[in-house]
Amino acid sequence: MNLTISGHHLELTPPIREYVHAKLERIRRHFDHVIDAAVILTVDKLAEKDKRQRAEITLRMRGKDVHVESIAHDLYAAIDGLVDKLDRQVLKYKAILQDHQHQAIKHLPESMTAAPEE
Repeated sequence: MNLTISGHHLELTPPIREYVHAKLERIRRHFDHVIDAAVILTVDKLAEKDKRQRAEITLRMRGKDVHVESIAHDLYAAIDGLVDKLDRQVLKYKAILQDHQHQAIKHLPESMTAAPEE
């Protein structure tokens, strides 16, 4: 998985990079067909004392692109929320992929395939 981390109005420090990388390992553990991920960390200054931290990710997988955004007052909390949302979407996509591979009729038990006798 190619990982790109960028920051807007924010200096990316090695601990922040390591934290994002460690959190995204959870996604890789659940679904291995990820092509690349682009993470954008942003600090929005709304008022003099009010700051809003935003984390966004665009995850390219085989067959689908997923975009998730999370906003919090703390950057680490925004990253945690981002990974939670992303994990739910990836697991949902994985379930859809696995659901399309139905069992063939010849492999079902005979009790289910037998026609009801009258």
